[in-house]
Amino acid sequence: MNASGKEDLRVQRTKEIIRRTFTEMICEMDYEQITIKELTERARINRKTFYLHYNGMDDLLREMQNEMAQEFIQRTQNLERPRDMDKITREFFLRSEELGKFGERLLCCGNYHYISRRITNDILGQTWEKDKERPEIDPYVHNILKAFVAQSTIEIYKQWVADGRKIPLEQMIELTTNLICNGIRSLDH
Repeated sequence: MNASGKEDLRVQRTKEIIRRTFTEMICEMDYEQITIKELTERARINRKTFYLHYNGMDDLLREMQNEMAQEFIQRTQNLERPRDMDKITREFFLRSEELGKFGERLLCCGNYHYISRRITNDILGQTWEKDKERPEIDPYVHNILKAFVAQSTIEIYKQWVADGRKIPLEQMIELTTNLICNGIRSLDH
């Protein structure tokens, strides 16, 4: 950073190249297969340059995860949990679509379970406060509610992707919202 606190344009460009290359690689291979050597070769930068910006691959991944979580949090910051689960579920699906293949790989691929869990924990930790209007809810019950909503939404999304997205997005949002907010009995017609 320079004296004004802003990153030098060269630093910004270098980080963008690293991040773009990393994103491309995640879409092609498992995270565990990505090496700094291959990333720097593809990005056409020196390994030392990579280490000027990141301590390692986990550091780069964590930075990108934090940004993904913060973007979702910003989009849903004015929504109440769990009251606005319909709107929050919609935003989850819309944001996932915007992230494209990169977001899909981070949320859906087998070895990425710990990655999606970290993103989920970040979001839950910053957005779900104990329901102040219903103080009678046990804090442990509140934790179960958070886990149910988060994991159900992610697992439904993963199954939708695994099935080749055969259900249109809007219908998928409606189905997921209905299941999360009203339970399986809501599907009885």
